[in-house]
Amino acid sequence: MNTPIIVLATIIGYFILLFLISWLASRGSDKSDALTGGRQAPWFIVAIAMIGAPISGVTFASVPGMVVAKSYSYMQMVFGFAVGYFVISYVLVPLFFKSNLVSIYGYLKDRFGGHTHKTGAWFFFISKILGAAVRFYVVCVVLQHLVFGPLHIPFIVNVIATIALIFLYTLQGGVKTVIWTDTLKSTCLVLSVVLSIFFVARALDLDFAGMCSAIADSDTSRIFFFDNPTEGTYFWKQFLAGVFMVIATTGLDQDLMQRTLASKNIKESKKGLIVSGITQIFVVALFLVLGTILTLYVQSKGLMHNGVPIIDASGKLAEGFKTDSIFALVAFDGGLNVIVGILFTVGLVAAAYSAAGSALTALTTSFTVDILNRDAKDEKLAKTRKMVHVTMAAIMGLVIYVFYMLSSDDAISAVYALASFTYGPILGLFVYGMFVKGNVRDKFVPIVCVAAPILSWAIQWAMKTYCDYTIGFELLLLNAALTMLGLVVLRKSK
Repeated sequence: MNTPIIVLATIIGYFILLFLISWLASRGSDKSDALTGGRQAPWFIVAIAMIGAPISGVTFASVPGMVVAKSYSYMQMVFGFAVGYFVISYVLVPLFFKSNLVSIYGYLKDRFGGHTHKTGAWFFFISKILGAAVRFYVVCVVLQHLVFGPLHIPFIVNVIATIALIFLYTLQGGVKTVIWTDTLKSTCLVLSVVLSIFFVARALDLDFAGMCSAIADSDTSRIFFFDNPTEGTYFWKQFLAGVFMVIATTGLDQDLMQRTLASKNIKESKKGLIVSGITQIFVVALFLVLGTILTLYVQSKGLMHNGVPIIDASGKLAEGFKTDSIFALVAFDGGLNVIVGILFTVGLVAAAYSAAGSALTALTTSFTVDILNRDAKDEKLAKTRKMVHVTMAAIMGLVIYVFYMLSSDDAISAVYALASFTYGPILGLFVYGMFVKGNVRDKFVPIVCVAAPILSWAIQWAMKTYCDYTIGFELLLLNAALTMLGLVVLRKSK
């Protein structure tokens, strides 16, 4: 299999589709609608776009492989996601539409004041630029290994070229382009997973009934874990993590909420969110089913890593082999039809590039409206937006290259941890604003929001050092609670 040519041809084909959709989306659009999409997006298009929106290239590669170690325990969190979407639909969406917001962080200005508004916007900016850059970096490394490296193209050229392409297709259409390209992304993801399952199952000589039986008999297909509350796979930990994570990282994230804010009204927005939340259960289930089929294939064909079976008969993974690599290994080096390699590339590229384009548009919107204080109806908005868009693209490319120069697992883990810290203060600000009456001393809010993550880190370190207890998902709630406690201290008497 000529991997570099296959991957490169697939990338070029996908970008041609992206540019075509971007051009069609921008036709007849008022440039002043770039930040809102004109609020004319049909609910079913928003629903389809939201299905694939949370899925990054890392997710596409990682979820099928995670079944080796954690079975289908991820489904417990996905059930929580669905509940979280109902909370977003009936609590946050009416709030945002009532205030006629372009950026969701405008609520903080109305509720608390300018200092709180900019604090929320800056926390989002830091979180999104780091999170998006890390996810895109990981995918760039995969593509460098598969195509750019064998063609002797330096990593910096890889980054510059792909960032430039993402910049161009998101520049004209704004949020409207994001919605339609995410619709393409969702379609490509679902089709690539379904067809991959079909081709791998056929290689195992399994018909539909045989495949269902093999999956049911596999140890990797266990969904519910109620037996050990101390483990990370325990049902209630996973379920509650899903509920609060999706509220914080979707409902309070401009990147993901910019799609539903482009809906015609509250009713349409709710409908799109709820349908996408329920549909995601089935989409993630497909990823996990693919994981089991890939595991059975690896075991059946005896695929090796450093002379040792990648997955032995007992299900044990070879030392030094990462589960994230299983899908790519089977797609390109597993002896399958070339179509599986194309499907893997389509899914990976769709997930990675659309997610990066969406993040770039959200960063442009938030920075323009929240930090630069530009009115969405300003006549000079289009010019300002283009300048900000260029700046955001340059910053994202620079951060990706810095990760490449540092290129250590510890550095990447640290950035992910930093990104998770930034959602705590945002969650605390919104929860306090919605459920606690009274104003606070706005000018001191930035101090509270910076102090809360620092205290959370100190508590996490102390619990691990002195109590041998690892704070995982609870860190988000701890961070939010400390933020709310600080706001209580800053509360005005009148």
